[in-house]
Amino acid sequence: MKSKQALRSYLVASFCVFGVITAQASSPTLDKIKTSGTVTMGVRESSIPMSFTTGGERYDGYHVEICRMILNDIKEKLGMSALKIQYQAVTSQNRVPLVQNGTVDIECGTTTNNAARAKDVGFANTLYVEEVRIAVKANSGITSIAQLAGKKVATTTGTTSVQLLRRHEKANGVNFDEVFGKDHADSFLLLESGRADAFVMDGSILAGNIANAKNPKDFKIVGEVLSTEPIAIMVPKNDPEFKAAVNAAIAKIVAGGNMPNLWKKWFLSPIPPKNIVVGLELSPATKNAWANLNDKPAEDYQK
Repeated sequence: MKSKQALRSYLVASFCVFGVITAQASSPTLDKIKTSGTVTMGVRESSIPMSFTTGGERYDGYHVEICRMILNDIKEKLGMSALKIQYQAVTSQNRVPLVQNGTVDIECGTTTNNAARAKDVGFANTLYVEEVRIAVKANSGITSIAQLAGKKVATTTGTTSVQLLRRHEKANGVNFDEVFGKDHADSFLLLESGRADAFVMDGSILAGNIANAKNPKDFKIVGEVLSTEPIAIMVPKNDPEFKAAVNAAIAKIVAGGNMPNLWKKWFLSPIPPKNIVVGLELSPATKNAWANLNDKPAEDYQK
């Protein structure tokens, strides 16, 4: 998508970040990367197709590949011949603290940009807008959240879906029991094993886990969209120069027309390690985010 607006955004961002990198001491993160020759990327183990392990210490996914492209751009702007990427697996519970304390330099998973988290961390411009949905067994007869009365509903500890469930439970007068998985794969296992009747989570995660199941046809995504949320790359809060460098690289990626191919690769084509196809079509909201780069929080999407 080589829009004039995207190209202008890239040129402006590149001009701004050039001054940043020539004065890199003002950025703790850029200075650390330049001095150490390494950068630590926070990744998820089971957030298919956004960020996941392909076995051993190997990680891949839509956000992981984008982050590699970002870091390569930063490496070139810093005049480095090589940059070693160290991968740090994070969870829904520890991802924000690990960015806060400097263990992770850039987090490339499935984190919602919202006002509460923005008090502790920064967010790059959004390249994926998520819809929170419900996954159930295909033969369950459940088609909406109103039918969850008396049911067990799984979600992942530390995610925004917990708050969404509570808000909808109160609004609709539906009483259900929450059960929690330690990560997304664990939450889906609760549904798959019958210990939960539904799993509420980001649509991409639901689709990825269903595609990766032993019998994908046994599950389906149903019901109303519970929330629309920007999923963004996390960066340290008090390092605006690093955020500017990340956003300049994002603008370059978009202006270069890379986004449609990245979507096709990770959402519509077979992906490792099992060559599953997630089969999630590009949404108008995500396409709009590419065309109008911004770091608006989730609260702005609910207006």
